[in-house]
Amino acid sequence: MNTPLVKLKDVSFGYGSDPVLEAVDLEVRRGDYLGLIGPNGSGKTTMLKLILGTIAEPTRGKVELFGVPSGQFRDWWKVGYVAQKAASFNSGFPATVAEVVLTGRAPRRGLLRLYTREDRQAVSEALEKVGMLAFKDRLIGRLSGGQQQRVFIARALVSHPELLILDEPTVGVDVEAEAQFYRLIRELRQQMGLTVVLVSHDMGAVAHEVTSLACLNRRLFYHGSPEEFGTEEQLCELYGHHVRAIHHHHHD
Repeated sequence: MNTPLVKLKDVSFGYGSDPVLEAVDLEVRRGDYLGLIGPNGSGKTTMLKLILGTIAEPTRGKVELFGVPSGQFRDWWKVGYVAQKAASFNSGFPATVAEVVLTGRAPRRGLLRLYTREDRQAVSEALEKVGMLAFKDRLIGRLSGGQQQRVFIARALVSHPELLILDEPTVGVDVEAEAQFYRLIRELRQQMGLTVVLVSHDMGAVAHEVTSLACLNRRLFYHGSPEEFGTEEQLCELYGHHVRAIHHHHHD
């Protein structure tokens, strides 16, 4: 039985009388690479918080992870998460790359358990996957934005998740680092069989990479293949004024 890894059924959420999400139905199936796009203030971050359990419950509807209601879900090691602006890290923070990645093992261990050789081995493997093993003893604040981003991806991978959620991962990195990022995610999907949810407002870049696209502006306006999205009408509906889709092509 192919249970969706993420399922939102008729999900609405608001702060007070301010609706942020309305009647959203969305499924993410194993192997999907979903791009979640929408303008600022469209509810993308709120949707992520509901999926990740940092907001307890939707106002209406239900959220499930791996077939379990999100409030009862306990296997958080199955979900890797890279927060927005992970790359604009406090440069004075006195932690090494390896120490930062090691904190990603906490969901497997429990917070107060001592780290084991197995954990440290997992850290080395995760850093190797993202091409950052040589930097493991370097202070995180000494790295470039693109390098820090790779470290936070390693931190998300270190618990061997099945689902990887990336919130605006290319904000604040340069064009070259962005191209390398998309290439890295392609490689990780192949190597690890990851299911990926990528949140972005850069529609052109994302549409070129993902297998399906979900467009959110409070309601879900579109969920389907990137190729079929992008007619002017859909974009107008999504953004509420005249915009054109610009396709970026990343050349390896």
